[in-house]
Amino acid sequence: MGFILFIIAYILFLPISLINFLFVRDKGYFKSSAINIDKFGNREFRTCLNRCLILEKSPFEFGNESETISSVLGKNKRFGYLTNFGKIICKILDFLDKNHCEKSIMW
Repeated sequence: MGFILFIIAYILFLPISLINFLFVRDKGYFKSSAINIDKFGNREFRTCLNRCLILEKSPFEFGNESETISSVLGKNKRFGYLTNFGKIICKILDFLDKNHCEKSIMW
């Protein structure tokens, strides 16, 4: 039953978000939503992110629900704890927004 509820929630997320935007009509709506999804992803996918994007010895792990994925990437980039895949993800984000990972660091 849990898997079915997961699929339903996943399918409904985008259309409900777009309908909600029509009611809210705030210029920062999509950025705010993106940050909230990012924080959720940091917490929900912490095991995968910790194994794939950072080295085992890193003191800056994924999983804090009030921090974004980019913030954790930025800390690990700054101190040299990124895996090769983590470095690629940072390069992509930094290409889209110059110094994105470093600017996103939350202490």
